[in-house]
Amino acid sequence: MVTMSSVLAVSVVALGMVLTPGPNMMYLVSRSITQGRRAGLVSLAGVALGFLVYLTATNLGLSVLFVAVPELYQVIKLAGAAYLGWLAFKTLRPGGASVFETRELAADSPRRLFTMGLLTNLFNPKAAVLYLSLIPQFIRPDAGHVVAQGFLLGGVQLAVSMAVNLAIILAAGTIAVFLGRRPGWLRVQRWVMGSVLGLIAVKLATDRGRPVPV
Repeated sequence: MVTMSSVLAVSVVALGMVLTPGPNMMYLVSRSITQGRRAGLVSLAGVALGFLVYLTATNLGLSVLFVAVPELYQVIKLAGAAYLGWLAFKTLRPGGASVFETRELAADSPRRLFTMGLLTNLFNPKAAVLYLSLIPQFIRPDAGHVVAQGFLLGGVQLAVSMAVNLAIILAAGTIAVFLGRRPGWLRVQRWVMGSVLGLIAVKLATDRGRPVPV
């Protein structure tokens, strides 16, 4: 079945991705600060459903397409690496913004919060990169049924993402105040997150792995 090395690798990748500023984190932090923790939690439920949609679609359909057309897999992988590299550049460049530098937002209903969390994740390039390019690289055909491996590794990513985002929602206000009063820590946050994202982009661009059949 899934090896411990694959679980650890996916955990590290998922941690690096979730700690890097992106649409999901920006939306969750903004809602948590301006509308409260409950709003952040409702939004997080929508984000979780978005991850489940990606996970299911990837394991039950897209993997077959990538095996049939491996060139498409390579294109998506390189596109994902380019996007991650650009995101790292924007984070590291002078004047790059922190995810905790939020703006005021009008209050939304729970239904809209959930829907916006879902749509934010479905249209989040980072989520697509995770399930289409990164996680498949840790699936080993000789370790058992690859679809089961895909769901298990996707579950690991989902657990890491939800745990980190939950912690961020609960502490968003405190973190925003802390970083707002300490510009030095704000720069450290950007450099750490940008560097992790850049390393993932390099790994993705230089990897020679190919999609595995279901």
